[in-house]
Amino acid sequence: MSSLTNQNIFTVSRLNSEVRLLLENQMGIVWLVGEISNFSSPVSGHWYLTLKDSRAQVKCAMFKGNNRRVTFKPKNGQQVLVKARLSLYEPRGDYQLIIDSMQPEGDGQLQQQFDELKMKLAAEGLFAQTCKSPLPEHPKCVGVITSQTGAALFDILDVLKRRDPSLPVIVYPTVVQGQEAAIQIAQAIGRANSREECDVLIVGRGGGSLEDLWCFNNEIVARTIAASQIPIISAVGHEIDVTIADFVADMRAPTPSAAAELVSRDNSHKAQSFMAKKRNLVNAMRHYISSQQSHVAQLLHRLDKQHPSVQLQQQSQQIDQLEVRLHHAAKQYLNSQRTQLNRLEHKLQLQSPAIQLNQQVSHLAQSEQRLIDAMQRKLLNTRHKFSLMAEKLDTVSPLATLSRGYSITQDSKGSVITRRSQIKTGDQLITRLSDGEVRSTVD
Repeated sequence: MSSLTNQNIFTVSRLNSEVRLLLENQMGIVWLVGEISNFSSPVSGHWYLTLKDSRAQVKCAMFKGNNRRVTFKPKNGQQVLVKARLSLYEPRGDYQLIIDSMQPEGDGQLQQQFDELKMKLAAEGLFAQTCKSPLPEHPKCVGVITSQTGAALFDILDVLKRRDPSLPVIVYPTVVQGQEAAIQIAQAIGRANSREECDVLIVGRGGGSLEDLWCFNNEIVARTIAASQIPIISAVGHEIDVTIADFVADMRAPTPSAAAELVSRDNSHKAQSFMAKKRNLVNAMRHYISSQQSHVAQLLHRLDKQHPSVQLQQQSQQIDQLEVRLHHAAKQYLNSQRTQLNRLEHKLQLQSPAIQLNQQVSHLAQSEQRLIDAMQRKLLNTRHKFSLMAEKLDTVSPLATLSRGYSITQDSKGSVITRRSQIKTGDQLITRLSDGEVRSTVD
């Protein structure tokens, strides 16, 4: 422990920073093929994804300044080729790739091979204008290296016949598509140089897909064209098609027909000569710009390693992570508040006047029912007592006495006659029996 100094002790932040610089400076740019998974595109415009194969995976980030150049929408499960640099997301210590460009796997691999060969040959100086031979001002014989059944050959012959019928043409037939095409094209160029029959060669074919034109991006063809002692015009595909052969050739023509016009003469041959020189100048400028672009790309790469955008990208990625956490926290807070509100609503409903009123109405109905029951019981008891008293009363009732054979006599005023002195002759008397009354007159 005594040998340790403050210089030997790392903080976590310093360690992650050192590892990031080590990864970025040592590895540089890498090309990687993999399958997209966990693709996400937050509101910041950056892309986050995982590239994987059957055995491993790596996290990736592609910032919006670069993903704007991607011509397709990435999706999970898609195989892609990416150009990226290794880095480290310092806040979490995650090893990741920062993607600069992305292409579908098939086209991407061809484009990668194209770019790699282009940079390799440019670095060797094969594209330099000093390596190019000028075209003869008045060609004596034109050689054509293409398919003898292709439309390109007939277009070239038609233009030469129309513009300069006396110009001799020698065709060196070859296949211009497939695995054997590159070797046969290189052999045809070699054969034309060994025979020394022509003073200019047209090498090309008609338009097609990137795969169709791929033999003209072959290193063998490129080096054979560069080594040719006979000036070569590259005439591959349409004007928008660009191949390695175009950069190496002494002249590029946008189409096979245009190549035929370059080597033929008509009444405006001086204008054609001027246009050829103009094209030479444009071609030279193109190659110069291309070489300067490669140099600038290297300088930009060196600048990127020290550029503040690296820190900005790290911070931007951290903002995206914080945004996700904020959304999650807000969602949890809203859920908890919603739960608490539901509890308060339930308690409020328990204290609602309507509920209490219903409870009081129910209590009143129960009390009313108990009162009715009590009154009915009271009434029954009273009726029972009344019956008992009626029976007792009946035992001492005059009517009961009458039922035993006695009678009651009253005068017309209703007074009971108990003595003889109470009546006189002619009085009307009423005698009450148990089953009625008898009216009589005193004689």
